[in-house]
Amino acid sequence: MTATPGLGTPQLASPDLLRSVFRRHAAGVAVITASGETGPVGFTATSLTSVSAEPPLLSFGIGTGASSWPAVSRADHVGVHILGEHQQELAATFARSGADRFGAPTAWREGPQGVPVLDDVLAWLVCRVVTRVPAGDHRIVLAEVVLGDPAGAGRPLLYHQGRFTALRD
Repeated sequence: MTATPGLGTPQLASPDLLRSVFRRHAAGVAVITASGETGPVGFTATSLTSVSAEPPLLSFGIGTGASSWPAVSRADHVGVHILGEHQQELAATFARSGADRFGAPTAWREGPQGVPVLDDVLAWLVCRVVTRVPAGDHRIVLAEVVLGDPAGAGRPLLYHQGRFTALRD
């Protein structure tokens, strides 16, 4: 392996390399929710991607070891919530293992198709799960938008260098 001028020394592929590179990639922050057998489930996701406008499709990744995976693996519908910069604590709650994600101070209601819908987000969607594609230790969930609301106020929350942050002017 040879060094590329100005780019440092390349590293062989590894989980650490992938994590290190993606810490440099700023990503929007979303919370994915679903209705589970024992109540609502949800997790923080930075892997949300718009896939198609016609039909309106999106995708997100979820680890098969995640506490939300059993419910998401069976759910017909999921909620997708775009968080605002004022929701760092909410993002951290949904990212934290073992947290009471739907307890106070999380404000939410049961939405269309029984999907938990979070209050005060920049935008939310309810989506019908189309398929779940195996991808290493994750699944890529492909979902079709059924309905939603893009009218929340504020600026987006971002994830960069291992922490939640906001846009700078």
